[in-house]
Amino acid sequence: MNGIEFRNVTKRYGTDRNAPLAVKGISFEVPVGTLTTILGPSGCGKTTTLRMIAGLESPTSGSIFMGGRDVTTLGPGERNVSMMFQSYALFPHMNVIENVGYGLRMSGAKKDEATARAREALRGVGLVGFDERLPSELSGGQQQRVALARALVLEPAVLLFDEPLSNLDARLRREMREEIRALQQRLRLTVAYVTHDQSEALAVSDQIIVMDHGVIAQRGTPEQLYGRPESEFVAGFMGEAMVFPATAHADGSVALGPLRLQPRYAIAPGTVKVAVRPEAWLIGATEGLPATLRKAAYLGSYYEYGFDTTLGPVFVVSTDLARPLAAGAQTTLSLGAHGVSVVPGA
Repeated sequence: MNGIEFRNVTKRYGTDRNAPLAVKGISFEVPVGTLTTILGPSGCGKTTTLRMIAGLESPTSGSIFMGGRDVTTLGPGERNVSMMFQSYALFPHMNVIENVGYGLRMSGAKKDEATARAREALRGVGLVGFDERLPSELSGGQQQRVALARALVLEPAVLLFDEPLSNLDARLRREMREEIRALQQRLRLTVAYVTHDQSEALAVSDQIIVMDHGVIAQRGTPEQLYGRPESEFVAGFMGEAMVFPATAHADGSVALGPLRLQPRYAIAPGTVKVAVRPEAWLIGATEGLPATLRKAAYLGSYYEYGFDTTLGPVFVVSTDLARPLAAGAQTTLSLGAHGVSVVPGA
């Protein structure tokens, strides 16, 4: 059974029938006990989609099902859904235990029961001994844990996240995404998770749905989206790939300038495009694409290089710290086995 199912759902804001659609007839499923990330750039329709799951927005057409039940016309309170917002939305005048227990109290639970369940939820997210603190006395990561405990304490059938990590620094972001994923798997939660961060989506998801201008560009596992993108948009969006025009030959090989590659799957002969991620380039091959280093940046565990080539500018990430290159260096570039995808030409 699917925890969430969209069937040809559209959304138009306002009453003008000529107004553009924010979401254009999308269909997808989120199986029970799995985490699906809705990924895409600003304005692609991902937050509108999440708000329709929550019942905060009504579809213009189409149907939404949860657990096999049609919830298209039901409000948020009738859907057994909890949503964790980007801003955390904690009540500033309530302490931690009151914030977490608020939803239980509003649904009729007695104070002692609400407090006990709230304390258990806080223990589940690693916050013990913070009951009496106000939100203003907590760090960003601690506030996030309180918001997560408040969502979990209601034992929702579906848990929704709207850009939950965007306000955290890089280290906390990594810790919290690992914690959210571990909680989801341990409790077998059905989760829909919105982000614009590709690495975040790859790290936490069973399924990724990439949206572009209100439609689903591609959906699949993280491995499928990263390793076999079906369009130039998906290839470019997943992992900062650069896309180059190329030619597929009848023997199955693809020519990218002086480079030859053998795709792992069949490609029809003709004009194609090759998406290359920065880490896929190999520097200093005996034969390859001549390149001149234009700029270099040291980032601790790797270098970022910008090369000029006959294919145009090429961005390369290199973990070879022992042999750094200086601006103006002449070298050659070749392609590794991973991080290279062939997509249909325009």
